[in-house]
Amino acid sequence: MTQKKVINPPSISEFKDITRFWDKENNLVCARILPGEYYVTTEDESVTTVLGSCIAACIRDKESGVGGMNHFMLPETNKHKLAVGAESVVGNATRYGNYAMEHLINMILANGGKRKNLEVKLFGGGKIIPTLGDVGQRNIDFVLEYIDTEALKLVSNDLGDIYPRKVIYFPKTGKVRMKKIKDLHNETIASREKQYRTSIKDVVVESDVELF
Repeated sequence: MTQKKVINPPSISEFKDITRFWDKENNLVCARILPGEYYVTTEDESVTTVLGSCIAACIRDKESGVGGMNHFMLPETNKHKLAVGAESVVGNATRYGNYAMEHLINMILANGGKRKNLEVKLFGGGKIIPTLGDVGQRNIDFVLEYIDTEALKLVSNDLGDIYPRKVIYFPKTGKVRMKKIKDLHNETIASREKQYRTSIKDVVVESDVELF
């Protein structure tokens, strides 16, 4: 009889509600994140997600190995509101993106990471549904500008195209495994992102978080 693997609580208590499982192939714990979630670990774990038009930033301190991943999308921009001068719509989208990035980075820094040692890998922004317009490209434009503005070290990226991606990130080593899903047999990814997109539409994000 095979003994069931006991999974210890996450190294950072804030992530106790994130789904984690034993990955037999890699012989370690893997955390699975959904749209709007992020995960940081100080242990030898992996983090995985499946992306459509959303972005995942994989960030770690290359010296200590503390790191993690987020999964986010900018809120929808109402073109009519923009046309009549409601810049706040764009401002809110920017704040939302900043919020997603800052929380991941600050959690890494709060658990022993140093800003000078951070390295970033980016994935996602695919145009998997034509009716979603340019949402994937907007996400790409935002995150690349963010990395440039914050002077972070971008070591690799795989962005755009028309395919969903499955990403597995190993913060301790910085290794990433990525697979483009070219046969989408169901609409699970698209449906999940549509629900997420609806949930964050016109949601005002007031973040007082600042990078260390």
